[in-house]
Amino acid sequence: MHQMELLRQVQTLVYKDALLELRSKHAINGIILYVVSTVFLCFQAFNTVDSVVWNTLFWIILLFAAINGVSRSFSAESSNRNLYYYTLASPKAIILAKTVYNILLMTLLCIIAFSVYTLTFKSPVQDLLFYILAIWLGSISFATILTMVSAISSRANGNSTLISILGFPLILPLLMVLIKFSMQSLQGMERMQSLNEILLLVFINVATIAISLLLFPYLWKD
Repeated sequence: MHQMELLRQVQTLVYKDALLELRSKHAINGIILYVVSTVFLCFQAFNTVDSVVWNTLFWIILLFAAINGVSRSFSAESSNRNLYYYTLASPKAIILAKTVYNILLMTLLCIIAFSVYTLTFKSPVQDLLFYILAIWLGSISFATILTMVSAISSRANGNSTLISILGFPLILPLLMVLIKFSMQSLQGMERMQSLNEILLLVFINVATIAISLLLFPYLWKD
């Protein structure tokens, strides 16, 4: 397929997903409510925490927000609608559009979560710019992995258990890398010391997208 045609299809599908989300706001509002209420409950439970707990708790909140938000990417689509998409767009355009939309969704959720979290708990972050970079890379990583897992699950009749089985073994090592990376920026360490973590996160994202592009067309034909 011509690259311009692929980009046009991706753009159209992303716009479609955003428009549907804006029309039925209950899903995104539910995720935002989950983030805000979880942060508030954590504050009521802990009140004050040290920097290690502060950082770990933040990533755990983001992880479950990502699971609630991204894992429904394909399960929300009916079989008739999927058949309709099959006649209009290529499988690569569909998986790319879902990935791009979920990256945008996760970026929004991360901004909201970090804003609420830092307003509720006193922020110990010393290198704010680098910590924001860690959050952004983390949001992309959550989106790419969970989109791929959601696509696989959708071809197994949308089995939510399959999302947990496939997702957590992939997410947990990623979470450990993100916690280490963000902890380095939280403590104000030299930025070059985080280069390995940055390269690893970039590699994970590129590899996940590449695997999705290779695997999804075969899943889509079933």
